[in-house]
Amino acid sequence: MDNENKNNQEDGQEKSQEKGKRSDYYAKQPRFGGKGPSKIRQQFNRGMTAFLVVAASILFYFALLRLTNLSEGFTKIFDVLKPVIYGCVFAYLMNPIVKQVDNYLRPVLEKKIKKHDGARKLSRACGIFLSIIILFVLIITLCNLLIPELYSSIRNLVFTLPGQLNELVDKLNNVKLEDSTTGALIKTAVEEGTDMLQTWLRTDLLTRANDIMSNLTVGVISIISEIINALIGIIISIYILFSKETFSRQSKKTVYALMKPEHGNMLLHLATKSNEIFGGFIIGKIIDSLIIGVLCFMGLSILNMPYTVLVSVIIGVTNVIPFFGPYIGAIPSAVLILLSDPVKGIYFILFVLLLQQFDGNILGPKILGDSTGLSAFWVIVAILLGGGLFGFVGMIMGVPTFAVIYYIVQMILNNKLERKKLPADSKYYDMLSYVDNQGKYIHSEEYKTEKKESEEK
Repeated sequence: MDNENKNNQEDGQEKSQEKGKRSDYYAKQPRFGGKGPSKIRQQFNRGMTAFLVVAASILFYFALLRLTNLSEGFTKIFDVLKPVIYGCVFAYLMNPIVKQVDNYLRPVLEKKIKKHDGARKLSRACGIFLSIIILFVLIITLCNLLIPELYSSIRNLVFTLPGQLNELVDKLNNVKLEDSTTGALIKTAVEEGTDMLQTWLRTDLLTRANDIMSNLTVGVISIISEIINALIGIIISIYILFSKETFSRQSKKTVYALMKPEHGNMLLHLATKSNEIFGGFIIGKIIDSLIIGVLCFMGLSILNMPYTVLVSVIIGVTNVIPFFGPYIGAIPSAVLILLSDPVKGIYFILFVLLLQQFDGNILGPKILGDSTGLSAFWVIVAILLGGGLFGFVGMIMGVPTFAVIYYIVQMILNNKLERKKLPADSKYYDMLSYVDNQGKYIHSEEYKTEKKESEEK
């Protein structure tokens, strides 16, 4: 009996252990993949690949037919996601301030607060709060400076422009131009242009007042809508800045999950390089434009120019656009000042030329350095292409975007040259350097030596 009981106990223990192993086995997360796909699975995968290729071709064909509807759909999605886009932009611009506050404040708080997580959150909150204050101070200061000056400038233009044009015509009539066809054409063109402008101001402008007011109402509504989107974007940017490390880790995890290690590392490297190019260019350009706007305001105040604040803001804002920005802002500003005082208008043009020389040769290189790595030719191409496709935003973002593309192309070319055991630096490919048919690089100095030796023989 004792032996039977003992055997029964042992059997019960074995069964309970086996049951425990089974429960443990099913409690664990199984691993995907086994011995490889079967032949049926391989055939199915091939058929599925062919089906997906055909389906993608059909979808692409219909997408081309419905391109207008697709663009409208993307526009609607873009409009809905505008607050999120604004939030990402604000977070990207505010991130340098947040990082600086974290670098200085976090070590101090960690010494006083035992919980490092609490010190990190408090430091991050202080950085975000400071960046939002700076953002609002800049916006409110610009509005206080710009809106009253813009109102008074437009009011002065409406009341004084006809009289200024008449005075200009009288001065031109009093000037003794040569009795030639060119002089007569200049007088006729100025008189007809002045008459047409005055007629438009007195008749067409008044008759189209209803259309102008309706468009103005729509414009005001759209401006209010953009302001609301921007305010929501600021709230979203707070959450982005608080969770930026989490988003970064999730993105890296997704990249390594979906891509091969070498491809994932390449993508992460390009993302880091793009962030470096965009951040260095945009932040540097904003600082550069603020300094230029302040210097322009100081110079115009000393020269006692009209429309000082308005012109300074125009010059500072358009200076964000590389290369063409200073001229885009200087042309309308010069016209405004010329209408008020022609002599001061000439002084303003000379002042702006000097200011832009200072910015292009001294201030800009000090702040921006070689953040893009592009030559002047490629900068012009990027601005023209970006501006033609995406307008004002394209003119600003075209340069760093093109710089990233340029870096990728350069990296691919250098990699191919290194595989062929050829030098990657462009300076080695001068007029006398070449690669022989065996793939060996011959430098210009070696070429000269070989040529001299052959001539001696």
